[in-house]
Amino acid sequence: MEESSKGPLTGFRVLELAGLAPGPFAGMMLADHGAEVLRVDRVGAVRDEPRHDVMDRGKRTIGLDLKSPDGAAAFRRLAERADVVIEVFRPGVAERLGIGPADLHAVNERLVYGRMTGWGQDGPLAAAAGHDIDYIAIAGVLSMLGRAGEKPTPPINVIGDFAGGGLMLAYGVLLALLERERTGRGRVVDAAMVDGAALLFSMFYAGAASGAWGPRGTNLLDTGAPMYDTYETADGGFLAVGPLEPRFWDEMVSLMGLDGLPDRGDRANWPAIRQRLAAAFGSRTRAEWERVFEGSDACVFPVLSPREAAAHPHNRARGTFADVGGMTQPAPAPRLVGAGRGDLAPATRLRDLTSWGLPGDEAEALRAAGLLA
Repeated sequence: MEESSKGPLTGFRVLELAGLAPGPFAGMMLADHGAEVLRVDRVGAVRDEPRHDVMDRGKRTIGLDLKSPDGAAAFRRLAERADVVIEVFRPGVAERLGIGPADLHAVNERLVYGRMTGWGQDGPLAAAAGHDIDYIAIAGVLSMLGRAGEKPTPPINVIGDFAGGGLMLAYGVLLALLERERTGRGRVVDAAMVDGAALLFSMFYAGAASGAWGPRGTNLLDTGAPMYDTYETADGGFLAVGPLEPRFWDEMVSLMGLDGLPDRGDRANWPAIRQRLAAAFGSRTRAEWERVFEGSDACVFPVLSPREAAAHPHNRARGTFADVGGMTQPAPAPRLVGAGRGDLAPATRLRDLTSWGLPGDEAEALRAAGLLA
């Protein structure tokens, strides 16, 4: 394969310590763009058949008993030839195992040590258990999510786990790799989901502080406005309606044949406008409305299921989804124009660790002791 067809991270090696979804997601982001990612699982978790988990695509896997001194020593050997380690344990666990930042920087000062937790490596809650819903609650994010007059509505675990956690970790790793080009030394990346979730909502924090953003469900972008919401169609489908700008709004209203709508600039009219829109959209099927708005700038589009999204003409033309081992899944993003990408094949076992600095006789001794799979 020509060098130009490879991903921009080709040549970088990543050791990913197995953990819940946000850690593997960060590793997937790096593997998608060419990094060689070796996922280190528990010994009993490694299987012969390929792993079809979307977040393990493009990776190789081994099992290693990190609780044993010999297993931890083997991990340190692997880290000597790595560029990045991804670790998702609670604070202090990696240090107790002998594979914390100080342990690994002692054998590889160029190593970027990426750590991801919910609360961060320090602070009063650092050692506490939690999940996405808890992190976004403490970040102030959850209070903003939901319809007016209703309790806060937790989204699926995208904001804390994946965007505030996994994506921020991958971003931090790239920042540290870029800095290493100047300094020659690696750095510890402390990616906390509570920090990342708060950062994602920067614009809304500023709005709340200035008074421009009100209680949940009353604002322009949080279902408070009738021109930015979903509406049910006659067949039980839904449309995403978002003509915020006046000219897009006028085009939508014209195509719908609605006359005499109240002035949307007056918030007092929003309930009446919403009622009119709901009645109109509910009078036809989703497919009928798709035909009405096709080719327009009305900003009205169908709410698609995952299967429908993969078949949509725009997504097919863009290659937004890919078939990996018989499973349809989102393709790598973002795209670096003209650059290739990593191998998207399902993860498979790595049986020869010689290139990672672990000779065959040492690996065989670890296997015989039940410490390596």
